[in-house]
Amino acid sequence: MLLNMEFTGKVWFWKGPAPWFFVTVPLEQCYDLKAIASVVTYGWGVIPVHVRIGNTAWQTSLFPKEDTYLVPIKASVRKAEQIEEDDEVMIQLEVHG
Repeated sequence: MLLNMEFTGKVWFWKGPAPWFFVTVPLEQCYDLKAIASVVTYGWGVIPVHVRIGNTAWQTSLFPKEDTYLVPIKASVRKAEQIEEDDEVMIQLEVHG
C-alpha cells in the first residue's frame, strides 16, 4: 500500500450527461495523492483505490478535477449505508501501487 487516508466530506450530485454522486477529497489529502499520482495513475489521471464508508467497502477510481480528486459513490453503497445527497460521510481510502 502506498497511501492510506481518512477524511469526512459532503455527498454531492453531478447532473451531467451521466449523473453520479461524489465526495470531494479535501485539499490537504489531494497534495498527498498528487505526490504519488504518477506512480499509480492510469489513463487520464484517475487513481485506483479501495474505499470504505461505514461497513461497505469497494474498489473504484478517484477522478481528477481541477486541483482536487472526486470519490464516486455508487448506488449500492448509498443504499447499503443509507446515504443521501448533502450527507456528511467518513471515507477511508487506500491507494495501492
